[in-house]
Amino acid sequence: MKNYYFVFCNGEILIEKRPDGSYTVPFTDEPPTIVSNDTNILKVTGINGTEVRTYKTDMPVTDNKGYEMCPLRQSYYKLDHEMYLEAGKCSELIYWDSSTKYCGSCGAPMSMQTEISKICTKCGKEIWPQLATAVIVLVRKTRTDEILLVHARNFKSDFFGLVAGFVETGETLEEAVKREVMEETGISITNIQYFGSQPWPYPCGLMIGFNAEYENGEIRLQESELSAGAWFNRENLPRIPEKMSIARKLIDAWKEKTPPCL
Repeated sequence: MKNYYFVFCNGEILIEKRPDGSYTVPFTDEPPTIVSNDTNILKVTGINGTEVRTYKTDMPVTDNKGYEMCPLRQSYYKLDHEMYLEAGKCSELIYWDSSTKYCGSCGAPMSMQTEISKICTKCGKEIWPQLATAVIVLVRKTRTDEILLVHARNFKSDFFGLVAGFVETGETLEEAVKREVMEETGISITNIQYFGSQPWPYPCGLMIGFNAEYENGEIRLQESELSAGAWFNRENLPRIPEKMSIARKLIDAWKEKTPPCL
């Protein structure tokens, strides 16, 4: 029976180019690459009733003209949206599988129990994939209709994004939004409103987006995290994140003056 195979190598996914120039993932009876006895092929929830398998390989595919390796982020622009989301899920499960080979309690080998759980072969401890929950917020000055954009030190290019950070133990999402904005920029915010969420498989995150309004304070950047930050209007926007990100969706919604939701 044919399956969709999501195959990864060093952060890249194997994709197949169709005759019409569009892309998909291999849909075959057998794995599209050589697999060894040590290759763990994971079964993943299917797409429209079609079974999905995923695994990682040590060698990229370079000898098949119908296939190419593509960074997972860039596959957003080549695969249809459903396939891209499935690719992210598969990538997260592979990361989880590779980082949970042994029990965190007793050190014994872990064994697959269900498609998304493992059990320790010695003490019986059960584990499931874990998500790192993060918040991201577009802060707007209503009087001037400007938004707060920042450049994080870990950004690999010159684009500006939104304030974001991980939710800490014991926090609500709204508390995390307020804390991150205060810690990173020194300003207070109010009227926090949920916008939407996005899986972020780099490697295992869930981004939860909010809109908020500026309340008071002057920008004082947390220099260990941010290298720049300022208020911008629609006419003087710097380079902003790619369309694949919830940060861009938040900014585009503000630019287009659409309601605060996805």
